[in-house]
Amino acid sequence: MSTFRLERVFSPRSVAVVGGSSRPSSLGAAVLRNIKASGFTGRIAVVNQHYPEVDGEPAVPDLKSLSFVPDLIVISAPAVAVPEIVAEAASAGVGGAVILAAGLGHGADSLADAAGQAARRHGMRLVGPNSIGLMMPHAKLNASFAAHHPADGHVGLISQSGAIAAAMIEWAAERRLGFSGIVSIGDQLDVDVADLLDYFALDEHTSAILIYLEAIKDARKFMSAARAAARLKPVIVVKSGRMAQGAKAATTHTGALAGSDAVYDAAFRRAGMLRVYDLRQLFDCAELLGRGFVPRGNRLAILTNGGGLGILATDRLAELGGVPATLTAETIAGLDKVLPQNWSRANPVDISGDADAARYVSALNALLKDANSDAVLVMNVQTAMAPAEGIAEAVAQCVIDRRSKRSAIAALVLAAWAGADERTGRTFESARIPHFPTEDDAVRAFMYLVRYREASTALAATPPGIASVFTPETAAARHVVVSALLEGRAWLDPSEIVALFDAYRIPIVPTVAADDAEDAAVKAAPFLAEGHAVAVKVFSRDIRHAADVGGVILDLHTKDSVVDAVRTVLDRARHARPDAGLQGVTIQPMIVRRAARELILGIADDPTFGPVIVFGRGGSAVEVINDRALALPPLDMNLARDLVGRTRVSRLLGGYRDVPAVPVDLVPLTLVKLAQMAADIPEVAELDINPMLADDTGVLVLDARVAIRKPVRLFAGQTRLAVRPYPSQWEGELSLRDGSRVVVRPMRPEDEPMVDGFFRRVTAEDLRLRFFHAMKEFSHSFIARLTQLDYARAMAFVALDPNSGEMRGAVRLHSDSLYENAEYAILLQSDLKGKGLGWALMQLLIHYARSEGLKRLSGQVLSENTTMLGMCRDLGFTVAMDPDDHSIVDVVLDLDRTAVDAIGSDILIRPIAAGR
Repeated sequence: MSTFRLERVFSPRSVAVVGGSSRPSSLGAAVLRNIKASGFTGRIAVVNQHYPEVDGEPAVPDLKSLSFVPDLIVISAPAVAVPEIVAEAASAGVGGAVILAAGLGHGADSLADAAGQAARRHGMRLVGPNSIGLMMPHAKLNASFAAHHPADGHVGLISQSGAIAAAMIEWAAERRLGFSGIVSIGDQLDVDVADLLDYFALDEHTSAILIYLEAIKDARKFMSAARAAARLKPVIVVKSGRMAQGAKAATTHTGALAGSDAVYDAAFRRAGMLRVYDLRQLFDCAELLGRGFVPRGNRLAILTNGGGLGILATDRLAELGGVPATLTAETIAGLDKVLPQNWSRANPVDISGDADAARYVSALNALLKDANSDAVLVMNVQTAMAPAEGIAEAVAQCVIDRRSKRSAIAALVLAAWAGADERTGRTFESARIPHFPTEDDAVRAFMYLVRYREASTALAATPPGIASVFTPETAAARHVVVSALLEGRAWLDPSEIVALFDAYRIPIVPTVAADDAEDAAVKAAPFLAEGHAVAVKVFSRDIRHAADVGGVILDLHTKDSVVDAVRTVLDRARHARPDAGLQGVTIQPMIVRRAARELILGIADDPTFGPVIVFGRGGSAVEVINDRALALPPLDMNLARDLVGRTRVSRLLGGYRDVPAVPVDLVPLTLVKLAQMAADIPEVAELDINPMLADDTGVLVLDARVAIRKPVRLFAGQTRLAVRPYPSQWEGELSLRDGSRVVVRPMRPEDEPMVDGFFRRVTAEDLRLRFFHAMKEFSHSFIARLTQLDYARAMAFVALDPNSGEMRGAVRLHSDSLYENAEYAILLQSDLKGKGLGWALMQLLIHYARSEGLKRLSGQVLSENTTMLGMCRDLGFTVAMDPDDHSIVDVVLDLDRTAVDAIGSDILIRPIAAGR
């Protein structure tokens, strides 16, 4: 249900504690004390049929005995009583409930199921069960049984563990770090991680989001919420269970390589979230993000009074991918004036063990002016010559002074004081300087923020288009797979794999099947005549890897050797697997590429996230080498390049010594094709390419296996992809009023240059009517938000001139988190008005919205935009003046009540590209 009614839960005007006992140690009494102590200004009530009062507050026996309907209730009763309490509250109109009890069970007929059904009937939200509660400091609400109250701040915390949430509160109290909200979601009966990501992403009190995660239930929902949140704010996640492996036994190499935690890692990366690996690292990120610090880059200047400490910090920085800042000549000259002659004259800036507070401040001021550094790490080892606390106070005052004078601090300042006491910590906290006990902690925290910055930049990067170089023959590929399924088979035959790969333009070695030795000699003859040796492999739908049963013989040069080899591999297979059915053998020409790298590519199946693309170093020892990276399909070229770059074998692709480099985008393009296959043909359950050869002449698949099955459809109109793919079925043409046609298709991320050019052809007045204010320029980040769509929540159609390909107009919608209501917008090239383009695009958008199951389409139009208002009326929108701003008109279309003929049959798009 996403953010529906969550405002009543997290900013309630009234709260009731239901259940528990009057014992001071009871959950109900603890929650009530926390609510009262947090300074909550709304109405507070206690519902308890066994006690007349709890913690000094009068109690009523049931909710209907209250004189008001609370926005939020906290249920502290035993598990068995929860469904009845939820049903009573839901029917009374309560907005939400926090369920503290554990042990409600799972599945049909459980206590949890009964409570969930009762809540859903009335739209009531549930947090928990198995929760310690929620804390919203900005609302002065602590509806939990945590030991302490969190301070008000700007970090939102989502935790599947109540203990982790409590630990974060204790740690934050020591560091004087506050929270905008803390929600312990427990078993996620209703409110889940995705709901809270949506909520905190739009919460004005929250500048960063921290997550402790154990498992995800709805991958598509989670990915949409995470991708949206990460574009707005830093999202940091720590996930437990990293060593757990998937429960399903792998039937391919790619399946064996795709462990469950590696898939979560791929999902976090795709969403733009920053993953850390323990609570200490999560705390360090919170220390920085809670204070709003994000470095501009990865260049770190190090200031220290201990040379060894500086070297250790530099080593760790290089190990983690950071760069020691190169000091400018001006900075070195400035430092020469204030430091002893024996200073290091380089980064790390070693100012000697006798450095006092004045020397630290002088050096720090010089480093903060250096444009070559993105952050300054100030470190101190206590000596008898200068008190560490005095130096800390001077450094803190230096930073405070520069801020107060609005002198732009060129870099983020961090501190690492060896052996610092609480007083030193308070000094840095008062100056809002992140501080750490060791140089390692400080450098790691800095690099986590660098990775966040890099992920944010990558999210907004415009990928190159591939539509002009790659168009698969989807219909032909589907025919191959479906035909095999109709025969009741779970694996494609080698010849079918060749046909499948040909349809997706993935080069594969020619493969022919033979029934017996004599047939194999005939089939091998053309290859032998061309001068190729051949390979013979046993062909059995019951044997996963022919090499495992001695079923492969290579380097055969004559017909007689082929005959002998076929008889040998068949005998070996019968002996090793007497239960297996043998369909014969396959014959392939031996391909010799001396400088080729062996790679593995594949599609694995994850029980949570569905299809996953695997890439790495191939060969017979692939699991032992374990050089692999994963990504969620679909992929664009940027994502595919990143996938390749995360492996060690990528370094070999670039060429070395006398070995030529593999063309830079050859392997990434192959991965894009493979990911497109995963999106187009959900019947492909697993796919294993091992090896694929790659060299300067191209790529070539030598061996592949493809498992197939009837797809399980979990999402409306879609299969199990966690990221909804580009909806190519909406490509086509539209007829306009004057008889002309335009090409229409969904917007793609690579459309940014085209959209930028389109905006330049629209008049300033039309841009003002569309955006409600004058628009003089369009930044990359602005256009990226328009073109990089999450098709699970948004859609934009572009209209293109069929001859020039130039953009002529666009229409878009973006749904709410419930996927019930969507806001629309439309913009046309100014000189094309009056030809019916706007009408056709609006009809198309309405048709799309209805096909998606949306209930309402709404928008806002300037009251002076009479043309748009007239079209809205003609399309059936209700039109009403905005009550708060009479210059704006609200328009709403009820899609459930829109007559089918109101949109007309002429909006049906006509296909223009076969196979798409």
